[in-house]
Amino acid sequence: MSTVIKVEGLSVSFATPRGELKAVRDVSIELQEGESLGVVGESGSGKTVLSRSIMGLLPSTATRTGKITFQGEVISELPKDKVRDLWGTGMAMVFQDPMTALNPVRRIGDQLTESLTVRLGMSKKDAKVRAIELLERVRIPDPKSMMRKFPYQLSGGMRQRIMIAIAVSCKPEMLFADEPTTALDVTVQAQVLELISELRKEFNMAMILVTHDLGVVAGHTDKIAVMYAGDVVEYAPTRELFSNMKMPYTEALLKSIPRLETPTGTRLPVIEGRLPDPTKNEPGCPFANRCAYVTDKCRAEKPPLTDGGNGHFYRCWFPIGGAK
Repeated sequence: MSTVIKVEGLSVSFATPRGELKAVRDVSIELQEGESLGVVGESGSGKTVLSRSIMGLLPSTATRTGKITFQGEVISELPKDKVRDLWGTGMAMVFQDPMTALNPVRRIGDQLTESLTVRLGMSKKDAKVRAIELLERVRIPDPKSMMRKFPYQLSGGMRQRIMIAIAVSCKPEMLFADEPTTALDVTVQAQVLELISELRKEFNMAMILVTHDLGVVAGHTDKIAVMYAGDVVEYAPTRELFSNMKMPYTEALLKSIPRLETPTGTRLPVIEGRLPDPTKNEPGCPFANRCAYVTDKCRAEKPPLTDGGNGHFYRCWFPIGGAK
């Protein structure tokens, strides 16, 4: 298998009135053809900024450093217009909120065929045929009728299926799914995730799935990167991470997931406290003020990313299962 995306030492910061806000700190990841990575963390952990920075979807207030290589080409050094040429055919994204991602005043058919005519040079007639095929593939009932509808006429689940159809329409090599199940009910969430997984395998796409829920990535990814305060604090193959968890933060995220066997009305564990101020460089582990296993060393020194073997990396002085 060939490497589709390789990220080396990626950092992203934003200029704010309070100073430089460090959203992503020295992150390195790599994905092969058909491989999927789940990026997990709370709101504000940097996971969405990470995916958008790889695609080149950052605002002018952002500063990005590090190296991003896509299909052997260093795209982090390309002008913005050259990176845009990769959108659709090389890289595509399923956004968090399909109601704002879709144009509310354009019909579904027009939005689907646009990428096919602009990116692939199809005729309008061929693009329409292909668009209907795509709607059938994402299990939209009566696709011909759907082509004439506007986004406001659809449910959240249907809108998200449209976004998925647009994202895969040009068969990209890299797919980003940014919290694709937000605001959907549990049954629809499962259907959307299964559909994304099916299409990833069908088109042999590499994929980064961004979510706050470890349960979402458990059955849909090959590897997991857990982010906290801009850092990757644990990185491992999915099975390895769940069977040999090292980071207290990862453990706390897992405990906060509802379970079928939990009695109705049971209060779920929460991670007390809040993320550290991203504009300040405070000493110690960023998770120290919320960690159940904190020691004086944790408050004084920031731990490095440690190689634990089996492709498992973690950022903790006293990993779970190790000697305290």
